[in-house]
Amino acid sequence: MPDFLTTEAGRRIAYHRTAGTGPGVVFLGGFKSDMTGTKAMHLQAWAEAEGRAFLRFDYSGHGASSGAFLDGAIGDWAQDAMAAIRDLTSGPQILVGSSMGGWMALLVARAMPERVAGLVGVAAAPDFTEDLMWASFTETERAALAAGRVEQPSDYSDEPYVITKRLIEDGRENLVLRSPLPLPFPVRLLQGTADVDVPPSVALRLMDHADSPDLRLTLVKGADHRFSTPDCLDLISGAVVEISTRISNTE
Repeated sequence: MPDFLTTEAGRRIAYHRTAGTGPGVVFLGGFKSDMTGTKAMHLQAWAEAEGRAFLRFDYSGHGASSGAFLDGAIGDWAQDAMAAIRDLTSGPQILVGSSMGGWMALLVARAMPERVAGLVGVAAAPDFTEDLMWASFTETERAALAAGRVEQPSDYSDEPYVITKRLIEDGRENLVLRSPLPLPFPVRLLQGTADVDVPPSVALRLMDHADSPDLRLTLVKGADHRFSTPDCLDLISGAVVEISTRISNTE
């Protein structure tokens, strides 16, 4: 059973926390995902084996947390992430953001850089509501959205993605690729070349845009958006190890 954190906004956030040494690792999940996914559980097993502090949680409207998914938006979920990091961890953390979680990690880094020791983006999807959703909508879909919502098929569920007008409008208030993005810590971006949901061009744009003294992008030929094969999972934990080594060598 998860534990729960009630945020200042009154949202009840479900989480699992593993005690250990620092810098701790925080997993930030994707859009409509939860903290029981393959990548989150792989990282928890790795952290337990290494004696590292680890946190995974569900944004509001996701998994075991309170709220309805369709009521949420990027700013809400970023607030949830910041509350979890602020209240459930101590000291700088290594953030591992998957898909939308990569955007969340960048928003956290922008808002509270003193709490970020390093960042791993796994098929990171910054600004996806604008660049991948809105930009691809037909005029019919944009008209439907203006009335409140639009539905699109999902490759990951029998239920369609329901995209609300608020999701798009709130996303515009939280864009990170339109203004300077300082990331003054080690950053590792992992990206599959067969990702049709968040194409490699997004990772290349983020790499070009971010200002970091130590940023590397690893492309994996044939890997898809899930990035959850055994080799891909090892790359994720390996990126955390590499960042940890970099941090310890500069202390």
